[in-house]
Amino acid sequence: MSTSVDIIASRLFDAGVRHAFGVPGGEVLDLIDALQRAGITFVLARHENAAGFMAEGAWHATGAPGVLVATVGPGMANTVNVTANAEQDRVPLIVLTGRYDDATTLRYTHQIFDHRAVLGPLVKASFEARVDACDVMIDKAVRLALDPQPGPVHIDIPIGVASAAHVPARVAPIAVASPVMPANLDAARARLSAAKRPLIVAGLDLLNHAGAAETVRDLAITHNIPVITTYKAKGVLPEDHPLSLGGHGLSPKSDAITLPLIAEADFVICAGYDPIEMRAGWQDPWDAANAIEFVSTPNRQAMHAVGDSWACDPGAGMAALFDGATPAPEWGGRIIEARAALTTAFTPSEDWGPAQALAMLNQMRPQDMMVSVDSGAHRILMSQLWRCTLPHTLIQSTGLCTMGCALPLAMGHAVASGARSMAVMGDGCLDMIMGELATLRDTNAPVICTVLNDSSLSLIELKQRRDGKQNTGVDFGATNYANVATALGLKALRATTQQELELATAEALAATGPVLLEVVIPRRGYDGLI
Repeated sequence: MSTSVDIIASRLFDAGVRHAFGVPGGEVLDLIDALQRAGITFVLARHENAAGFMAEGAWHATGAPGVLVATVGPGMANTVNVTANAEQDRVPLIVLTGRYDDATTLRYTHQIFDHRAVLGPLVKASFEARVDACDVMIDKAVRLALDPQPGPVHIDIPIGVASAAHVPARVAPIAVASPVMPANLDAARARLSAAKRPLIVAGLDLLNHAGAAETVRDLAITHNIPVITTYKAKGVLPEDHPLSLGGHGLSPKSDAITLPLIAEADFVICAGYDPIEMRAGWQDPWDAANAIEFVSTPNRQAMHAVGDSWACDPGAGMAALFDGATPAPEWGGRIIEARAALTTAFTPSEDWGPAQALAMLNQMRPQDMMVSVDSGAHRILMSQLWRCTLPHTLIQSTGLCTMGCALPLAMGHAVASGARSMAVMGDGCLDMIMGELATLRDTNAPVICTVLNDSSLSLIELKQRRDGKQNTGVDFGATNYANVATALGLKALRATTQQELELATAEALAATGPVLLEVVIPRRGYDGLI
């Protein structure tokens, strides 16, 4: 006889899940056992927050929802940050938490609080598992998580329900919504045909619809229309293409070049553009009368306005817009000028520092390697220097911008795909999740963990100086991360010059297992770069 958690595990397996990540506790042992028996490998992390990012990395690799497992009390509380990240970064994360039975909670007080009330504001739905209804519940959870705009779903599983006998009520496959084709596009097609300076702004919604990124790429190239992307959408149009203006939204240096260009456009097409990635400078970046958008869900934000908005598969919407339209852009040399200005603004100088280090990594890594980057000054700079020729090859937290995400993202991707990946992070980020180096060792995931070491929270220190404030709480002692990694049994390399980094990067790329690559850079090395 199957139990409730057997049903949950089997339905997750049917949805394509092959790995779950978390930290066990007595209240989720039945669940973990059921996942293993269903063919879903449970991966032990050192912290539930990191486990959630590993689950996201697995989703990037497979397209199946990520699964995070946490026990009661402190285990569940540790999921809050990564669940908030999943909501803001549009990640289909299924959070499975154990809980005590109702009869127990009436008298027992140890580790007792309302899990669903805590996560409720952060998730698309929060379910309590019930006897004889877990099949319906898990199917709903998967559908909600994988909606056209993905997001997290929480399931609280009482101990008694987990082990209860459960006969599946049905075996219907998970339904997938059909793309909705936009209607009444004639006026927009006429505007597109008449436009002299049309511009596409592409965002992360494109990545959640099969073929949408390719559709936008092909339309832009065919009709000679330049493309600006958000950070998450980097690579929708290969960034070595003359029509690509790269990813933007956080660097004041890049905004100073791209925002005037957007203002010059006489027809802005937002293709899957979700402004949750953007900062205050991107409020109302265009005249609403000159803009339309295709988004996965109705746009309820107030960052920008458009003349027309269609909630649909953005790829299908773009194809419908261009069907019968005959755009003939006349940007002249303006796009060439903007690309040249961006190149000049972010070309590394001859001095050793973070720009030289990131440029070297960008030059040497395989173009199809999945690379994750953490939050901080290095992310802003890297997102400008990194040239993506494919989407999904530079992943990061851009909605919540949480620190400590890069290593677990890369680990989850490598575990799920078996392919070599790279994480790039600052020393402050690695310090937050140092224990996950042990997880890296234990999984033997083929990850190059690259840490830029300047013994400072560089972005915050930069802002303190800019605002004339005291240097407080941003500098810390120097850690030799290569020595730490060696003590944990990992292969470790260290570079303090560009020449050393070139040799160390080549050695790291040639390795088959996990590697920690420490890059020592000078303090205040980001001055003037972002």
